[in-house]
Amino acid sequence: MFISFEGIDGSGKSTQLNLLREWLEQLGRNVITIREPGATLLSESIREILLSTKQSITPTAELLLFSAARTQLVERVIEPALTAGSIILCDRYVDSTTAYQGFGRGLNMDQVAEISRIATRGVMPELTFFIDVRYEQAQQRMQFAEGAAEPDRMERAGGEFFNRVRDGYLAIAEAEPKRFVVIDGYRDRDAIHRDILSVVEKRLQAP
Repeated sequence: MFISFEGIDGSGKSTQLNLLREWLEQLGRNVITIREPGATLLSESIREILLSTKQSITPTAELLLFSAARTQLVERVIEPALTAGSIILCDRYVDSTTAYQGFGRGLNMDQVAEISRIATRGVMPELTFFIDVRYEQAQQRMQFAEGAAEPDRMERAGGEFFNRVRDGYLAIAEAEPKRFVVIDGYRDRDAIHRDILSVVEKRLQAP
């Protein structure tokens, strides 16, 4: 099973991914957790470029860099793990590209979709959780988070950008309701975790 977690920075998606990982491991499941971009040497190197505040990157170059990191991840990590029967939990995947580079940056959606199709090799999550919070709340969480770091290049894009990104995620949810689950991210983490578990339990029990 391949499950991805989506949301703007500060939504709590990484926290929920780790809570789900702990629960699955307690069940004795073999779980692999990965992040995007990342999880391979090349992908982590691309991540440093993409998030560096020293870089000036055009929207199209950004799209292609994220996609290059993704295809390396798919070929080197995701496909072998799925073949081995592992459960994969991914912190961001292709929906981030649709939301951030498509809706957020305003790139041609047909071109974004085609590049994403090539990058993923057709490998898509069976289940995607979108932890939905507004930009203002996410900023408050990040500001008061323990050990909070300086905003990276993507995080500095501003409120109007992230509002478009959120609209993009909601549009994906409307288009793909069987895969894409919108979770109210305004509640405490345990309530959110219970909602996620209820969905995952049903998927695990499905024939």
